[in-house]
Amino acid sequence: MSDAYGNGTVLCAVDRRGVATVTLNRPERNNAYNGDVIGGLLEAFGRLGGDAAVRVVLIRGNGKHFQAGADLAWLKEIGKLSPEENVAVSRRTASAIRGLTEFPKPTVALVHGGCFGGGTGIVAAADVVVASEDAIFAITEARWGVMAGIIVPHLNAAIGVRNVRRWALTCERFGAAEAKAMGLVHQTCPEGGLDAAAAPIVDALLMSAPEATAQTKRRALIEAGLMTTDAAFEALVAEHSAKRQTDEAFEGLASFLEKRPPAWYPGPAE
Repeated sequence: MSDAYGNGTVLCAVDRRGVATVTLNRPERNNAYNGDVIGGLLEAFGRLGGDAAVRVVLIRGNGKHFQAGADLAWLKEIGKLSPEENVAVSRRTASAIRGLTEFPKPTVALVHGGCFGGGTGIVAAADVVVASEDAIFAITEARWGVMAGIIVPHLNAAIGVRNVRRWALTCERFGAAEAKAMGLVHQTCPEGGLDAAAAPIVDALLMSAPEATAQTKRRALIEAGLMTTDAAFEALVAEHSAKRQTDEAFEGLASFLEKRPPAWYPGPAE
């Protein structure tokens, strides 16, 4: 590949055909996102969107997992900051998802291993999703006392509100086959087969005219209500930020770090 760049936690490279690969690169933390990852995604998609040579973008994760959602230790520390600082963090997080959703070129997410929390938001915002049979998904925010508001519009569009009400409330895990059945994933492949499965999809995307592709994508987003207004965007940011600063969030994140059930769990049925 040529024209490689990135901030270390997010890598980006573009090949001779104009196929860019954006790679989440925190394998030691299962690619959980923090401020550096969010900044890397904003930078990468900002540059790729303005590069006329780029035709298609692949999104993948280094290591054993695609993306494990937020770094919960980081979230706990962020929650202790001022309300204004928390709003700024939520705005950048929401901007990353908004930027991916409204990105004018086709995006293909290649998912293996765990895809949790915000990872499911990345997948829901991508145009095409291929998952290997080992992939495991979960919308986990409520389990830790926070909430997935920023990605709920994308999840509703991808899997329907009925499925969101099941999986975002229970935070249960589900596999690649279930994800495909509900529409979060378009295609599954054997473990280790993501590149082979994606190759004909990428080729088909390259055969489509660039401007027609961009206009089709934009129109689809408009008709689905996914071109977020500034007012709706700010409401998502405010809600997301405020929930992270509650006692419930502090307890949920502490329970994760201390490897114990949260205080609100009454214990198993007798």
